[in-house]
Amino acid sequence: MPGLSINHEAWVVVGDGEKAMFLRNGGDSDYPNLEVVSIMEQENPSSREQGSDKPGRYVDGSGPHRSSVENTDWHTIEKHRFAKEIAETLYKAAHKNRYKELIVVAPPMILGNLRKAFHKEVSSRIVGEVDKTLTGHDISKIEKILTTKN
Repeated sequence: MPGLSINHEAWVVVGDGEKAMFLRNGGDSDYPNLEVVSIMEQENPSSREQGSDKPGRYVDGSGPHRSSVENTDWHTIEKHRFAKEIAETLYKAAHKNRYKELIVVAPPMILGNLRKAFHKEVSSRIVGEVDKTLTGHDISKIEKILTTKN
């Protein structure tokens, strides 16, 4: 699917809910050479490790009936918050004119969160989106995945 052309000096952000790599193409569109600009990471343990309370309960009107409230998914909330941090970092870089073109690579949920959080200054620079989780891959493998047509 990808088969993207990554122009010289274009940025590629590869992120998920816990890590984001900001890469810049030091090569050209025929022979990309992605270089690390910066890396953001956050520790995001599972929800059970972040919250220790039992689920809440509330009274269902009159009588002894009580219903439980679903546990808060702290892990997912942190992923959403981290997506906003990525978007804010990209906005600051765009405002300083550090990149003209941007390719965003993230799993579907995070990609959706990023789209909602992007400022128009960032959105206007997006030239490609890939809905994959690639944060665990080394940079040469990311280059190959992004530029090879399936």
